[in-house]
Amino acid sequence: MSYKKLSALLKVLSDSNRLEILDLLSCDERCACDLLEHFQFSQPTLSHHMKTLVDYELVHTRKNGNKRLYQLNHVILDEINQSLNMIHTSNQHCACHNMKSGEC
Repeated sequence: MSYKKLSALLKVLSDSNRLEILDLLSCDERCACDLLEHFQFSQPTLSHHMKTLVDYELVHTRKNGNKRLYQLNHVILDEINQSLNMIHTSNQHCACHNMKSGEC
């Protein structure tokens, strides 16, 4: 994952409400009405957060009758985790291997 993509995803994840939504979705698929009951904000606010999470592919959505169901995208969360792990470990993909040192 590129630094630019990782940075954009981390900005989305920097909102505590969005993190809590992801936590609520970690066990199972949930409808918007269930999520709304958990929070003290309006339906438009929830819609804004869900749109952001779906746009950045952190959450999948599907319709079931008149309900919209949301499910965590475990694949992208694993990719984020792997990218963060690579930042603090030296490996062949590390940016430090492309740096020239001692030429200041």
